[in-house]
Amino acid sequence: MDLHVLRRYLDDAVPGLVRGDLSGEVIAGGRSNLTYVVTDGTDRWVVRRPPLGHVLATAHDMGREYRVLTALSPTGYPVPSTITFSADPDLVGAPFYVMQFVEGDVHREASSLAAFVPSLIFDLVDRLADLHAVDYGSVGLGDFGRPDGYNERQVRRWKKQLDLSRSRSVPGLDELHLLLAASPPPVRQGTIVHGDFRIDNAIAVGTRIVGVLDWEMSTLGDPLSDLALLLLYTADRTLSVPGHPSLDDMVSQYASRSGRDVSDLHWYRAMAAFKLAVISEGIHFRFTQGLTVGDGFDVVGERVAPLAAMGHDFLGEN
Repeated sequence: MDLHVLRRYLDDAVPGLVRGDLSGEVIAGGRSNLTYVVTDGTDRWVVRRPPLGHVLATAHDMGREYRVLTALSPTGYPVPSTITFSADPDLVGAPFYVMQFVEGDVHREASSLAAFVPSLIFDLVDRLADLHAVDYGSVGLGDFGRPDGYNERQVRRWKKQLDLSRSRSVPGLDELHLLLAASPPPVRQGTIVHGDFRIDNAIAVGTRIVGVLDWEMSTLGDPLSDLALLLLYTADRTLSVPGHPSLDDMVSQYASRSGRDVSDLHWYRAMAAFKLAVISEGIHFRFTQGLTVGDGFDVVGERVAPLAAMGHDFLGEN
């Protein structure tokens, strides 16, 4: 990130915002888009841009992320306020946007949750249900996606992303795609979907969620896809924390808050496993090309085959 270029852009786009030389750092923990905290010594902002190299079509869309944040902020939903967006790829090497820095904690390690469960997890579930309750038409997102056929399109989309990231054969992954494609459920009620909703994509203060982050995959679609992905991430990362609510308790909390029928999540949970497997394979692909920034990318590829097997298990339970 060329901070001199960024400063010139901000001085033109938002005069008076920056009052001194910028410094910054990459925020660790992300596996996809690059996130920076920049400061002029007085105020702090967050800058988001796509990853280096090998950016898949329809992925890492900064304009899309900026639009949904801008739409949700006036509703009181906990998202950072947006400041400016640039679609010009020549300024810092890719389209980017700038948003408010939100104070709080991001729980990337399960151990940091011990003092805040179960209340924080239930608050996270409530924020998911609240997102799905937003009237997307009234906030200017009526054309943000097409709920009808969402599940079918998701299967096709993630198979296409897999094909564009292939560097090896993964047992069971193509077979899982075929099973998912054979039985996608209809969307009962379309909502805004986040697409990557989990505890480490949120900012917390104590037991309260004060910011939901990483909206690059948001659209209009099936809300149960968000719930299923949250359950998958929870089982993988935080469920072992003493006092953490069970997955069944989380589902019950969501059902109570949203009023939705959550009696059959098997397909959705299998689809979540396929989606995360494809995302992980894309990260592995970028790692093999030397195009990742940060630690931990060398082991992401090891997750893909177990996720495919998990997807088969979910479908087998149905």
